[in-house]
Amino acid sequence: MVCNNANAPFAADKLWSLKGRVALVTGGGSGIGLMATQALVANGAKVYITGRTKEKLDAVAQQYSEGTGSIIPLQCDVSVKSQIANLVKEISSREECLCILINNAGISGNTFQTEAGSAAEMKENLFESEKATFEDWTDVYRVNVPQIYFMTTAFLPLLQKSSERHPGWSGTVINISSISGLVKTAQHHFSYNASKAAAVHLTRMLASEIASNKLKIRVNSVAPGVFPSEMTAGESGENQKSHLDKEKYEGKVPAARPGKDEDMAQSVLFCAANQYLNGQTIVVDGGYSIAAGE
Repeated sequence: MVCNNANAPFAADKLWSLKGRVALVTGGGSGIGLMATQALVANGAKVYITGRTKEKLDAVAQQYSEGTGSIIPLQCDVSVKSQIANLVKEISSREECLCILINNAGISGNTFQTEAGSAAEMKENLFESEKATFEDWTDVYRVNVPQIYFMTTAFLPLLQKSSERHPGWSGTVINISSISGLVKTAQHHFSYNASKAAAVHLTRMLASEIASNKLKIRVNSVAPGVFPSEMTAGESGENQKSHLDKEKYEGKVPAARPGKDEDMAQSVLFCAANQYLNGQTIVVDGGYSIAAGE
């Protein structure tokens, strides 16, 4: 006869518990970064959030800290290497280790009309437009790709200390990429999609190189479909949340809706807690990519 507590390790509070864990979320003041922050805090983690706007960070810390979890705001522009170095020093002065790093910060860049009736019209849309500049490409790439590399490599020692401090646990990096980096269409923003494709591959390279050095640090990415954020909705409310109308996506996504906060929370917790997941990109898009034949 099986003892009564044989199933205890499979209980949700055991599988997903993050009590005693320290996390850092970039771009944690709204959108997917805030969803990830809430998921971590609700399951017991102490979460540092960064962003460029202090007021947004303070508002999140005030509204969403709860229970055994807490949120600490730290203003930082993660596209600047010196600020990343200062961020490492600051967290190192407060914590013995970092258990979870979520690289979420990102920008979208300019959009372009890709549909055209001739080669000349396509050239006019994509080359001759005043918005079509090398600066647009490099600005988007700078924020969306190198910061993942520099944030991850800068925090490697603290992430490794987490693995040493918590038996059975491996420090984990979760990069928020996008299905835009996986689909074949430009979706009217070439530079953004190209940067997210780079982020997906960078995730795999970092995971491989870290593993080859025998470090107990996992690196994965989450590729969301459409979720409410300031990038997709254009704004957020006093609660730092954004809204997308469900009706707009009924014919575009098999789920017939945009992603919910809970969908993203479950994905983040899976990547954080599953100790056997490494070097992977988890697509969370309501079935968009299979319906679009991408």
